[in-house]
Amino acid sequence: MSLSVIFLIILGLGAVAFFAGRARGNLFDPAVGAAAGERPHSRPVYHGWYVALAAILPALLLLTAWSFMQPRLLDAGIVASMPAADQPKTQIDRDAIIDEVKGLASGELQDAFNPASKAAVPVYEAARQRLTLGALVAAVMIGLAGAGWAYTRLRPDFRARTRVERIVMGILIAASLIAVLTTFGIVLSLLFESLRFFKTVSPIEFLFGTQWSPQTAIRADQAGSSGAFGAVPLFWGTIFIGAIIAMAVAIPFGLMSAIWLTQYAPAKLRSVLKPLLEILAGVPTVVYGFFAALTVAPALRDFAFAVGIPGASSESALAAGLVMGVMIIPFVSSMADDSMAAVPQAMRDGSLAMGATPSETIKRVLVPAALPGIVGGVLLAVSRAIGETMIVVMAAGLAANMTANPFATVTTVTTQIVTLLTGDQEFDSPKTLSAFALGLVLFVVTLILNIVALRVVKKYREAYE
Repeated sequence: MSLSVIFLIILGLGAVAFFAGRARGNLFDPAVGAAAGERPHSRPVYHGWYVALAAILPALLLLTAWSFMQPRLLDAGIVASMPAADQPKTQIDRDAIIDEVKGLASGELQDAFNPASKAAVPVYEAARQRLTLGALVAAVMIGLAGAGWAYTRLRPDFRARTRVERIVMGILIAASLIAVLTTFGIVLSLLFESLRFFKTVSPIEFLFGTQWSPQTAIRADQAGSSGAFGAVPLFWGTIFIGAIIAMAVAIPFGLMSAIWLTQYAPAKLRSVLKPLLEILAGVPTVVYGFFAALTVAPALRDFAFAVGIPGASSESALAAGLVMGVMIIPFVSSMADDSMAAVPQAMRDGSLAMGATPSETIKRVLVPAALPGIVGGVLLAVSRAIGETMIVVMAAGLAANMTANPFATVTTVTTQIVTLLTGDQEFDSPKTLSAFALGLVLFVVTLILNIVALRVVKKYREAYE
């Protein structure tokens, strides 16, 4: 029995508690059994939810705590079940034996390197069943106790609706706090590791240096003198691919598609084409990466060789930027579409009444009026583009070059973060810690772009709502 089965049992217990509480709430109706003239404070459904929440929430809290405790108890039980001579001496050996025992128990491994692992499998399975059964019994008992306590509190004057609304409000606040605390945790982790990096590498060198070669700085004493952590080539590659080439594709095509869909397309055709266009936003980026690496990049390389452009590579900034621009067309198109649709019809009618043609109305009235929303969509698209990884990894290459040749290979901040943190890495070297500094810069830039975009969109909404 797994924890997911226990979760379903708890939900079933909550359903039973809900119907029991609602049935008791029905008895408070004066027409059924309550005293004449005594009107209940809350409807029966709120009594049911109050009992159900009292049964579910304590049981789920216990199950959550148990899900964190059970693996540690099982690991300790595996080691304790072994003879003293076979018990691991180091943490690495301990983790290896535990992984082997779990792999044998789940069927992922057919044999184990350590003979003691096979002998520990029955002990592990028995302990897991025993602990899971204990978690089930404890969760059901706590759920029944909570439901019984809540059931005994139900009376005609009991404010069940108020209690349920407060509980739901508390759940919503807790969910919001989790999101906020997660963001703070990300920021603090980036700051902490970045400060460790900047203790060995100067921030001036990192932000303004033009040589990026972290592989040459193996030891901490080599970082400051090698000049290997100049991130300007990475910043340039990110801007070149995400903010120049991709936007040169996404902005005109996205804006023109939005204009055609809102002003010229028939209603039936628009209802079909608009969802099809937005499907592009749901395609996994790795699919775009395959398309860029296997189709677009070789075609651009052959074109460059045919016209005599020097320095053409099978991995190029142009290939990654073009495909990335296609990927973010729906972002620009959707925001521009919504912005144009929000422009009051009276402005369009007034322009047409003055003798302007539909195209002149679009150029001189519609687009200027919707410009704040369009700009907000463009900024959001830029922040999406500069954070893209898979397309750049597969189509643009890994070389940190400062070049304006779109047919040459370049790299971006996100690609280098992946490269630096791939595989077994020690988080004590400047090479690995530089990934956190790059992440901090990318986080700050993306945050600024999002804030600016939201402010622009907010200003637009205040103008026309």
